[in-house]
Amino acid sequence: MRARIIPGGRLEGTTTVPGDKSIAHRWLILSATGLGRSSLLEVPSSLDVRSTAACLASLTSKARPALHAWAHNDRLVPEGHRSTWNLRVEGDPLTDLRDALEVEGEGRCGLVAADDALDCGNSGTTMRLLTGVVSTTGFRSVLTGDASLRVRPMERVARPLRAMGAGIETTDGHAPVKVDGSVLNGTRFEPTVASAQVKSAVLLAGVDAEGTTEVREPAPTRDHTERALQALGAPVEIGDGRIVVGRFQHEGFSASVPGDPSSAAFLIAAAALTGSEITITEVGLNPTRTHFLDVMSRMGIRTEQSVRREELGEPVGDIHVLPTDGISAVRVDADELPLVIDEVPVLAMLVAHAGPDSWFCEVGELRVKESDRLEGLAAGIRDLGGHAAAEGDDLVVAGGGLGGGQADAHGDHRMAMAFAVSALAAHGLVEVEGIESAEVSFPGFVNTLAALGASIEHVA
Repeated sequence: MRARIIPGGRLEGTTTVPGDKSIAHRWLILSATGLGRSSLLEVPSSLDVRSTAACLASLTSKARPALHAWAHNDRLVPEGHRSTWNLRVEGDPLTDLRDALEVEGEGRCGLVAADDALDCGNSGTTMRLLTGVVSTTGFRSVLTGDASLRVRPMERVARPLRAMGAGIETTDGHAPVKVDGSVLNGTRFEPTVASAQVKSAVLLAGVDAEGTTEVREPAPTRDHTERALQALGAPVEIGDGRIVVGRFQHEGFSASVPGDPSSAAFLIAAAALTGSEITITEVGLNPTRTHFLDVMSRMGIRTEQSVRREELGEPVGDIHVLPTDGISAVRVDADELPLVIDEVPVLAMLVAHAGPDSWFCEVGELRVKESDRLEGLAAGIRDLGGHAAAEGDDLVVAGGGLGGGQADAHGDHRMAMAFAVSALAAHGLVEVEGIESAEVSFPGFVNTLAALGASIEHVA
């Protein structure tokens, strides 16, 4: 499916974005492994999160009906905001995201062996985090996924878990991943590549291991796992780049998933490129997730943040985007990359409209995302009449604007959305192939942009 974007116009209004995927994965896992009932609001209906819910349904007994019904509820229809609407069906455990997802957990010891392989779909987060969870069980689990996921690296999470005593076998470093769960011992892990997913897998194993587990990060990464564990009362020490956890079994909890700042980044970019003023409410403002706002500030984009409350240790509030008069070139160095890895596509498409030259340094990690985003971004900018190149592991964007044309997202949700918002400032009409992939992380993306005033529509 394609999206057709007519450049020009201005955006206005107040909107929300879908719930944060990164948080939702973790809170679903914690609800399924808690003791007692957890109540989750605003869980995003994105495909990746559904993969986590479906896998957890296979690993649980009491929680299975609610998780299975939610993961496979085809009546959830995106309406372009954080919630979805549908026809309420009598007897369904859950028929509306505005209802709480009630998960009846039986603790870590209540997990059961799945009848079949755990299908993680396209979600690397699902596979890596659940590898940590099932590594402490007394049974074998097999984790697999679609063709894209099966070529993504999995040894980076297998190695530290093996060091803790788990029996893990990858397929030439990739999925399918076979995990023979056992009693684990705490470890001290110093990853060479900063990864929130690997860190979280080790921490989720660590809270069910003997002794203490310590992770020393080479660079800061998103900290949703340790924030949630700390809010639930786990023995967590955080500071100076190290996170230490001890064995802990948490109780059930209630929380509302904040809006996804990575999704908000696309709307901020759309407003900036059209000189518009908008407000995004109920969004997560965790400092490890909002560094892209600092990068945008260096581009000349002005925003204001207001924290309104906390949810399970996560600050939640509003982002107000002020009118922008032109985009400036920027340099993003390697030490910043872990804090903006998901936003590089939209940042790169922003500076396609800046002056020369913008550099994204040592972004080779982009090659092992849902697609080869490094080559894909450079090719997409060129296809739309701009100038960009992948030079080794660096992405160089010459700027100067986009003329128009057609770009292929290659099934990558962030590429699709980045091309679409960048098209709002192009000189001619743009079509983005594969726009349906935006549903992976931002259900209703096209509708949301259109509701704010963008000239964007689906075409056959």
